[in-house]
Amino acid sequence: MLATMIIAMVGLMLLAVPVAVAIGLAGVIGTAFFTNLPLIVVPQQAFIALDKFPLAAIPFFILAGNIMAAGGISSRLVDLVDSLLRDVRGGLPISCIMVCMIFAAVSGSSVATTFAIGAILIPAMTRQNYPIGFAASLQATSAELGVLIPPSIPMILYGVSAQAPVGDLFVAGLGPGALIAVALTAYVLVWTRITGHGKAEDVPAKPFGRSLRRALLALLMPVVILGGIYGGIFTPTEASVVAVVYALVVSMLVYRELSVLGLLQVIRGSTLSSAIVMFIISMAGLFSFVITRAGIPAMIGTFIAETFDGPITFLLAVNAFLFLVGMFVETAASIVVIAPILAPVAVAFGIDPVHFGLIMITNLALGMITPPFGVNLFAACAVANIGLERMIRHLLPLVAVILACLMLVTYVPWITSAPLALIGR
Repeated sequence: MLATMIIAMVGLMLLAVPVAVAIGLAGVIGTAFFTNLPLIVVPQQAFIALDKFPLAAIPFFILAGNIMAAGGISSRLVDLVDSLLRDVRGGLPISCIMVCMIFAAVSGSSVATTFAIGAILIPAMTRQNYPIGFAASLQATSAELGVLIPPSIPMILYGVSAQAPVGDLFVAGLGPGALIAVALTAYVLVWTRITGHGKAEDVPAKPFGRSLRRALLALLMPVVILGGIYGGIFTPTEASVVAVVYALVVSMLVYRELSVLGLLQVIRGSTLSSAIVMFIISMAGLFSFVITRAGIPAMIGTFIAETFDGPITFLLAVNAFLFLVGMFVETAASIVVIAPILAPVAVAFGIDPVHFGLIMITNLALGMITPPFGVNLFAACAVANIGLERMIRHLLPLVAVILACLMLVTYVPWITSAPLALIGR
């Protein structure tokens, strides 16, 4: 049954059928041919998959990120970080990493981060004589922080799918996010010295004091959102609405860079993006229901438990499996389908479900920057107006850096547990 559904799903994807439709049709095939259930369960399960309150955060975080991009918040963050790092060799690429880290603290989406920050920094890096392939590759990789620095849409999906506390996932994500940011910064510092790029730009940076004043409200945004979540003032779902309101007030009433017409365009784009994500979740929920009813997760759990004799080999096998899955399947769909299968097995091996969630999300985030279906790559290509082939040479070392960080996150649980310990979790 599972083999037939997977073959059908992969075959449809190879025929250029959209991912959500391919997953949904595979679920319909499983329901029709391998169960005695009436087909009315298809729309029922598709609806049930969406009938979860935490999922309401997804469209609001997407909207908040798009408002930030259109309302001048992201450009002020870029100016602030640039004013600090302009005189540092490789300062502009490091600015890209740092701004993506800050922007990720509200948007929750790596693709939104790629478009919002890449539209500003990719042209800026090329003007400073960085290879455009390097600029696009670094932007796509740095935007991966959007799913690791809380709030994060994939963390919400994992929490719902694996019944793990979303708030703890948010806090634990600070460790891997900071690790990857530091690793990418170290790589940029080494790369610029080896290649000779990254000399100071002739155009002086804006004064730091002025940039800080202009960006102060933008910097307060993640403080308000994350402080409210961790302080118990509101839930992650409620925080998504607060993020939208805050972004609207700052963009339209304070900065006055977002008009009513611009807001309507932002809402339209956010609605389309949200619909795509929610459709994937709905169809993946149907797929998960069919295989769960057939007892396949339990069978896989038994197979893994009998095949691997400990958590070390189990996690190594899981990472290899997820790396391959991430190359071909969209992150949201992968989490909703795979997390309910693997998370219970991980718990049986004594692995904390929050730690396992961060391993899974960090690994699948790699799929956003690996061909053939890396969504961040395509977004960066669109912003830079180049083909993927011009990015590959610069992308491979960055993938190696993320893989090294993944191994540390996997086998050094302290990276995820330390932020939780700091707040007494």
